[in-house]
Amino acid sequence: MTDASSDIALARARDDLRRGEIVRITDNGRQLDILAAELATADRLAQLEQSGRADLLLTPERAQTLNILNQRPAAGAEAIAINRMPWLDLVTSLATADPVDDLSTPFKGPFPTRDLGPLARAAAAGLSLAKRATLLPALFAIEITAPTPDRLQADAAAILSWRRAPRLQIVSRARLPLDGAENTSVVAFRPRDGGDEHLALIIGEPGPTPLIRLHSACLTGDVLGSLKCDCGPQLRAAVQRIAAEGGILLYLQQEGRGIGLLNKLRAYQLQDQGFDTVDANLRLGFGEDERDFDLAGAMLKQLGVNRVRLLSNNPAKADALNAQGVEVTELVPHSFGENPHNRHYLETKRDRQGHKL
Repeated sequence: MTDASSDIALARARDDLRRGEIVRITDNGRQLDILAAELATADRLAQLEQSGRADLLLTPERAQTLNILNQRPAAGAEAIAINRMPWLDLVTSLATADPVDDLSTPFKGPFPTRDLGPLARAAAAGLSLAKRATLLPALFAIEITAPTPDRLQADAAAILSWRRAPRLQIVSRARLPLDGAENTSVVAFRPRDGGDEHLALIIGEPGPTPLIRLHSACLTGDVLGSLKCDCGPQLRAAVQRIAAEGGILLYLQQEGRGIGLLNKLRAYQLQDQGFDTVDANLRLGFGEDERDFDLAGAMLKQLGVNRVRLLSNNPAKADALNAQGVEVTELVPHSFGENPHNRHYLETKRDRQGHKL
C-alpha cells in the first residue's frame, strides 16, 4: 500500500468511527472490531456483539482514575480491557468512560480486566484512532474469529505511526491584512490524510532566522474571548510582536491541546469541579498534551525555513522543532493575558508542564 492510499484508508476509518460505525483493526492476522463508546447505540452494540460480549477498552490514564491499574495489567499496556460483566450495560459503560459524573457517582466497579495478549497493539491502535477522531478514547471491542460482515479495515501499525512526519501540501496563498500587521499574507496547508487544514501567517519581511510562533487554535479564547485561558491575548500579542520585526505565525488546528473542542468543553466541566487542566485531560483518558508539533516543522520546511527564533514559553515546542531539523536558536519569552479566571491554569502550565512563566 502506498503512503497516499494508507492515508486515505486511515482517514476513512477515523471518519467512520466518528460517525458511530464499527471499524475493524487488523494486526498480524488478528482482527478487532471497535465501536466508539460515546456514539454507541443499543442496535449498533448488538451488531458488534453478534459473536459474543464486547470488552470495554480504556486508556491507562482513564484506568488510573478508576483505580483499575491497581489490578496490575500488563506493564506498559497502552490499552486496558475491562471484561464487561452483565451489569456493565451500555449506559453504565458510557458512565465508566466519561468522567464528568465521577464525583456524583463515585462508586463505580469492580472492573475485572483481562490480558489482551496478541491483541494489545490492535487495541492501542483503536484508542489512538478514537483520539484522532476527537472522541473520548473509550471503545467497545471484540476479536473477530468467525466469518462476519465486511467492515472498513485499518492496519494497527499504520494507525500508531500516523501522526509522525505528516505529508502536507500548500493549497492557497493570499494577502491577509491584519489589525496591527497589514503587511501579512496567509499560506494554507492541507494534510494529505484529509485532516484539518493549518495556516502560516507571513508577517512583514521575515529574515534569515525569523521570529516564529506556534499557536494552537482555541475557538473559545481566540474567537469568543474566553477568560479561562490566555490564548486570545497571546495570539494578538504575537501578531503585534512579529509585525515589529517580521516573521511567521503558524496557526495549528489542534484545539484543546489536541483533544478537540468538545472534549475541551468536557475538560472545562471537570475544571469547574476543581481539577486542573492536566488532571482534567487525564481523567478524560488523554495524555496531558496530545498535540503533534511535527507538522509545524513540516510547514516551516515547505516555506524554506530551517532556522528560527521561537516566541514561546514552552520548551517542548523547541524540542519538537529541533527534532524535525528546524534549529531553534533562541526561546523568546511570551506571556500575556493573565486574569483572575485563568490564574490557576497558568500556574498549572508553569508547575506541571514546564512552561517558563
